[in-house]
Amino acid sequence: MDVRDYIESHAAEFFGALREWLAIPSISADPARLDDVRRSAEWLKEHLTGTGFDVAEIWPTDAAGSPGPAAVFAEWRASDPDAPVALVYGHHDVQPVEPLAEWDSPPFEPAERGGLLFGRGASDDKGQVLFHALGVRANLAVSGATRPPVTIKVLIEGEEESGSPHFADLLRANAGRLACDVVVVTDTGMWAADVPSMCVGMRGVVDAEIDLRGPERDLHSGSFGGGVPNPLHVLADLLSGLHDRDGHVTVPGFYDGVLPISADEREQIARLPFDEKAWLAEAGHSGAAAGEIGYSTLERIWTRPTAEVNGMWGGHTGPGGKTIVPAEAHAKLSFRLVANQQPDAVVAGLRQYVTDHTPPGIQATVTSHGSGVRPCFSAPDSPPVLAGRRAMERSFGQQVLFTREGGSGPEADLADILGAPLVFIGVGLDADRIHAPNERVDMALLLKGAEAAAYLWDELAAARPSAAGQGR
Repeated sequence: MDVRDYIESHAAEFFGALREWLAIPSISADPARLDDVRRSAEWLKEHLTGTGFDVAEIWPTDAAGSPGPAAVFAEWRASDPDAPVALVYGHHDVQPVEPLAEWDSPPFEPAERGGLLFGRGASDDKGQVLFHALGVRANLAVSGATRPPVTIKVLIEGEEESGSPHFADLLRANAGRLACDVVVVTDTGMWAADVPSMCVGMRGVVDAEIDLRGPERDLHSGSFGGGVPNPLHVLADLLSGLHDRDGHVTVPGFYDGVLPISADEREQIARLPFDEKAWLAEAGHSGAAAGEIGYSTLERIWTRPTAEVNGMWGGHTGPGGKTIVPAEAHAKLSFRLVANQQPDAVVAGLRQYVTDHTPPGIQATVTSHGSGVRPCFSAPDSPPVLAGRRAMERSFGQQVLFTREGGSGPEADLADILGAPLVFIGVGLDADRIHAPNERVDMALLLKGAEAAAYLWDELAAARPSAAGQGR
């Protein structure tokens, strides 16, 4: 029996277990569901114990002095004490399900239709987490071994869909037990079912708000207009000046250290079957592609940093006219970041930009909420990534391309705090409707993911990746 035969012969058992897990409404954003998140963690702990892991534990987080959404830690040590150590990361919490009326079947009553499994968490991320348990059993069944070829650690958090507010602290507090040579992230997707791909980077994000204050009160524009600075005029100038004619962001130091895209990665991206017209239709029927000169659309949304105005307000916005010079003006912005950018440095640059371009008579304040999310990147030619690629190619039987993602997650904390490179092994699709009604997953792709996971441990053992060696 080979790996594929084992996985196919255990597919019914796998999907039966997944349906059980999906039935638990582990919505971390809803305080009323905290017990369900804990129940989901307990379910996973028991499942990993039954799979054969030496250790499986519940790790509570702390939320305002009380237990928060629980994470699950597990470990299955290799026979060889010098074998590489891999940490699998994912999450077991799920998004809220509203609007319920738009679901074709209840979100926590998993339903199969046409080879697709519908239910909240089917793709993001319970289905993709669970295929690792099937994959390691397939690896052992084929090899005849009782222990995997690498030490496998698992950390599945319970608050990713709530922004992972306690995750970095959890990593720091348990860095010794989590020590590893490589982190395997299973919370991403592929380009298409027939175009397998691996993510090698995710953008970070930081938000900011600009508040401008002029006169102490709104002024009559006939008496004062043209004689005092207008906060809305100043705001319009600040926002329009954020980009030059070529689409470059003008914030001081914005591009300092930005990792440029390599010629090889550009070639990989260019080979993807990207239909820009169809993409624009999906983007709210946008009329045209736009952005930084010199880059394709995919390069702009994956590999380049951006500055976006998310909202602006001030003055009179009700019905009818009101001839005033408004007292204040406001705008909300967000910045998507790429490798080597730091959220706090970007906010500091924005403050400098606003200071440099705010005229006398206007008081300007720039605020940012939270510390933002840092970007992450894994070099496509690094040994761990190449090991992951070989595992994916063995599973899919064709070349695997490299992509990036525009979204943001806690992966940078994993890489930085644990000092280990990231490898992304995911089989989700854009069509999976994650975060939306009728979330689903392609059942055949989950089995392909399990097959890739089974091969991954042998590939990593052969590559013997080493970060800081602290995992041994």
